[in-house]
Amino acid sequence: MKKTPLILALSLGLTVGTSAYAAKYQAVEVSGGGSVSGKVTFTGDDPGPKIFAITKDQEVCGKGNREIDYVKVSNGGLSNVVVYLDKVKKGKAFDAAQETGKVDQKGCAFEPFIQVMHNDKGFTAVNSDPVSHNIHTYEMMGRAKKTLFNVSQPDKDSSITKKVKLKRGVAMKIECDQHDFMHGFAFVAKSPYYALVAEDGSYTIDNVPAGKYKIKAWHGTLKDQKGSVEVAAGANSEVNFEFKGK
Repeated sequence: MKKTPLILALSLGLTVGTSAYAAKYQAVEVSGGGSVSGKVTFTGDDPGPKIFAITKDQEVCGKGNREIDYVKVSNGGLSNVVVYLDKVKKGKAFDAAQETGKVDQKGCAFEPFIQVMHNDKGFTAVNSDPVSHNIHTYEMMGRAKKTLFNVSQPDKDSSITKKVKLKRGVAMKIECDQHDFMHGFAFVAKSPYYALVAEDGSYTIDNVPAGKYKIKAWHGTLKDQKGSVEVAAGANSEVNFEFKGK
């Protein structure tokens, strides 16, 4: 069907409106902000660490098996989780100390295993091992994943930096194509309202403008948990999350 000038105008208006809505986060002064805190727990059967056989570069990577505890539980508290407020458009400034991401490939493992960085910023990979690595990163979108970059690092002490810009997902999976037992994660924040939970599962997100928000808890291998919260000026709101095993 041929579009009339009116339909074209409406289409353009919708495009402009959508683009404006998707504008980048705006840092402003927050007056009388509140906070959100709580705890992330795990109930049910703990699946235990996943075991990978080390079959390559054993003089550097070690011998036997590599255990990776994706679901790390301590006295009921679940760690390696990021709690965040979803689609916040403006508020406090980002934490400059967590702006960029960095991983060191050392002993054929990623250090750190999990980290937080900001969207549309640089991620650096260092190879501290005297063996070849190939860092391969993916945007995580539910059960799907899309390659972000895939770079060979054959030389010790080599370093590469790539910009990470996620469109649909909120996190990045990190793997090594040379060693299938190397795994890591980076949560890629689109606003500064996030918290990497402590070992006991506790978290706090502060300096939040008063209002109603969607709040989510992300974990690299478990299904995300969702909720809502209303933050009052100068007050704390409590939101707890429970992940469940089989």
